[in-house]
Amino acid sequence: MDFLRQLFHRDGPSGPPMKAARIDEAIERILAIHPRIGMVSRYRQRLKDPISVALQYVDDLMASLPATLEANADAWAGNPALRAFFATPDDIADTFGRSEDVRAFFDANPDAVDLHGTLGMALTERHVLGVALDGDTLHHDVAQTTLSFSDHRVRICGRTDVALREEIERRLIDQLALEGLSMLAATRAARLARGRELMQERVALLHRRGTGISSIAGGGATVEADELLHVQTQIAKNADSMAALRVPTDVVEHELEGICEVFGKPADYVYIRNRHIRIDMMNVVQEGKAKGGNDIEFHFVRVPGVTPQMRAFAMVRFRRSDLPPGGLHIDAAMRAL
Repeated sequence: MDFLRQLFHRDGPSGPPMKAARIDEAIERILAIHPRIGMVSRYRQRLKDPISVALQYVDDLMASLPATLEANADAWAGNPALRAFFATPDDIADTFGRSEDVRAFFDANPDAVDLHGTLGMALTERHVLGVALDGDTLHHDVAQTTLSFSDHRVRICGRTDVALREEIERRLIDQLALEGLSMLAATRAARLARGRELMQERVALLHRRGTGISSIAGGGATVEADELLHVQTQIAKNADSMAALRVPTDVVEHELEGICEVFGKPADYVYIRNRHIRIDMMNVVQEGKAKGGNDIEFHFVRVPGVTPQMRAFAMVRFRRSDLPPGGLHIDAAMRAL
């Protein structure tokens, strides 16, 4: 059984307090996204049961994640998944070197020899006509499916596999809270035009900050550090505006009910799917009983936003010694061209 599942579901005196601590943490994360529900009577008690359902769902998702990949040039040739994700072994270090989050992690953890992170990628699936060898016969215009991975991003980093998984769990809770806020902005908040406007603004700002599942798979627009500070300031101002808005008690009551609804049915709003396929060296999917090729496994998620995206991701381990020389933020340099 997965380590975290043992940790959070084991019997004994430490079990219930640990579960209670997880529920309390989830409530605080919900309030950070939708602070107004803190005005409702007994909101903590009413959130406990739906949050318990959501935590069990999150635990099941985490247990489905595959083992961590060693992401380095030495492993590229012998690892079919790395070969599928990256065109050349040098692309691995380039990807991590471009990530400001990776460099910030190593700067903040000078003793860390490596990091555990999530590698998010855009997945493109194309249906084309190609050539295929059947025995000694070469066939042309054969219907084929090819996969390509691009827009590689690393945003979540941890010192250990456990730390990374715990952070992914937090982001999934954030995503459920964000889904609840998005739903309210589109429906129940319509009873107060200004309330709806502020909710929609908050949803957009939280997406811009990378709240929730987008940070796991690296979706959404890239936000530079100075712009992120501006977004954080806007989020704080938005919270003040929502707090100052006079809202009837029944409206906030409905908002809490909406959040409870989302957390009580988490599979309807957030999912991570596994994909296990066989591909050849050219990333052509091998169908049926085709010989050759290698099996690879990755996960994908739906990243919501103005333009929803489907993003693939894998959990990876990257060594500090493989990081390209510092001093130049390649992402920023590329954007300046």
